[in-house]
Order: sequence, then C-alpha cells, then structure tokens
Amino acid sequence: MKFFSLALRRFTAALPALFIILSGLFLLLQLAPGDTVDALVAQVGGGDPTMIEELRKYYALDQSTSTRLGDYLWRLVHLDLGQSAIYAKPVAEVIIERLPATLLLMGSALALAIFFGMTLGILAARRVNRWPDSLISTLGLVCYAMPSFWFGLMGIFVFAVWLAWLPAGGFGTVGAGLTGVAKWLDIVWYLVLPTVTLALMFLAVYLRIMRASMLEVMTLDFVRTARAKGLSANRVLVRHVLRNALLPLVTLIGLQAGTMLGGSVVIETVFALPGLGRLAYESVVQRDLNTLLGIVFVSALLVIAINFIVDLLYARLDPRINASH
Repeated sequence: MKFFSLALRRFTAALPALFIILSGLFLLLQLAPGDTVDALVAQVGGGDPTMIEELRKYYALDQSTSTRLGDYLWRLVHLDLGQSAIYAKPVAEVIIERLPATLLLMGSALALAIFFGMTLGILAARRVNRWPDSLISTLGLVCYAMPSFWFGLMGIFVFAVWLAWLPAGGFGTVGAGLTGVAKWLDIVWYLVLPTVTLALMFLAVYLRIMRASMLEVMTLDFVRTARAKGLSANRVLVRHVLRNALLPLVTLIGLQAGTMLGGSVVIETVFALPGLGRLAYESVVQRDLNTLLGIVFVSALLVIAINFIVDLLYARLDPRINASH
C-alpha cells in the first residue's frame, strides 16, 4: 500500500507538468507554418479548394486554437489520443506498435552505459593520476565530445559496410519468418550498433561522475575509520565507498531519462528503427499534431516512471530517506 500511495503521489504531482508540456507544445505548433491538411495536399500534388475545405473540417482545423486545445485536453482526460493523420488509425495503436523498439533501445543502452560507466569510473578512481586514469578520462572525453549521429554513421561504415559484421539498420531480418527465441536473437543482433551508439555518450558522463564521486567518498572520515579497523581494500570499496558513491550516479540517471529519449530520435532515424523517435520525426514532417502530442504524452509518462524507479533506488541506497518519511 505504501508503494502504490507513493506512486499515486508522484503521478499527481506530475499532472501540472504534463498539462503545461502538452499545452505549450500544442500552442507552439500553431505558430509553425502549415498544418496537417497542407502536408497531405502536398503529398498528392495539390487539390481543389473544396476538398481542402472538407479536409480542414474533418480534422477540425476550421475551429479556433483555444477550442481545439480544449477538445484535445478533454479527450486526453478520457485517454483518447485521437486519430493519426499519417496512418489513418488511432494514435494509441500506432504508439503501441512503435513503443517496443524504443523501450528495447533505451533499456539496453542504459544498462550498457551504467555497467561500463561504473566499471571504468571505479577503475579510474582506484588508479587516479596513473596511466589507466588518464586513458579512461581521455576516452570518456572523446565519447562525450563526439555527436551520436557521427558515431552511428561511422559504426555503419566500419562494422556494416567495410567489415560486414553487423546489419546497417532495421529491426530484424525482413521476410525471415522467425519466431520465438530465434526472432529475439535476430532483433538483438540488429540492435547492437544502435545500442552502442546511444550508450557511448551517456557512458562517458557516468564514468566521469562515478570517478569524481568515488574520489570524494574515499576522503571521508568513515572510510578512513573502516581502513583503520583493518578491513580489506575490496571490502571497504564495496561496503562503504561504492554504496555512497552511487547516489550522484542514480540521481543523474533520472535526470537524463528525457535526454536519452531525445537521443533516440537521432539514433532511430540513422538506423531506420521503427520506434517512437522516428515516429516523432515523421509526425513533425507530416504535421500530424495528434501523433506528435501522443508521443510527447507517452514519453512524459516514461520519464515519470523512470524517475519513480530512481527514487526507490535512491531510498534503498540511502536509508535516511526512508527514515525521513
């Protein structure tokens, strides 16, 4: 009951933010030139005024901005995301079809970045001011400075075109008819390059945060006391240093959840992945307002859920948080 009560409080507190985000995006898109009907007419090479007028009535574009915003928010209260102008079916169905690819990409990239960021950060902190520390810090700086799309394009050129080790894009072998474990392994094979590309920038940030946090914690009094009691270096590292050094990293993971979603737009476009990021790009190009707002709504819910999980992990690592509640 305590868990569900906390989840309900978090979601209730996030409702004003959801309202501001969706309303702001809706109004901002009204300032951009063109609309859904203009994009549809441009695709077919033009149309007569009568047809254009009928399309505007069909998509309710003949109404005022405030009326359409109110209608959209009212439908959103009933969990109705509207119809997609691109795919001519409910936005919820389109998002459900695209969501697994984005979740797999984000989950695998986040796991990879956390594992190697922690490992390299700990190694750099234990060998501070020595060659391993210098090498790891330099590689981290390079990964952070390079844009993700450049890593993606270079990965395609080297591993897909030149060496022919990995597929260049897609979300599985087309027409293979695979099922079960074979299908999942095929999807994993196609996700190797996108996952590594998305993870590299976040890995660089995590290792630098982990290194700095480890160095700070190792200078604190309770660590010196543990060493004075005769505990081994590994026991001091695992039981005392690591648990406290993880707190800034866990906080950063929650803050960067939205950034990783934004990064998936570029990665999914480069590798032709059928995820929410690529769908958002297509929605902007086609001026499909309902689909774009639906993606923002689902993305905001994902960020809220990730931050809720981060709060639980933070409370697990720092018992003082539970004591304060």
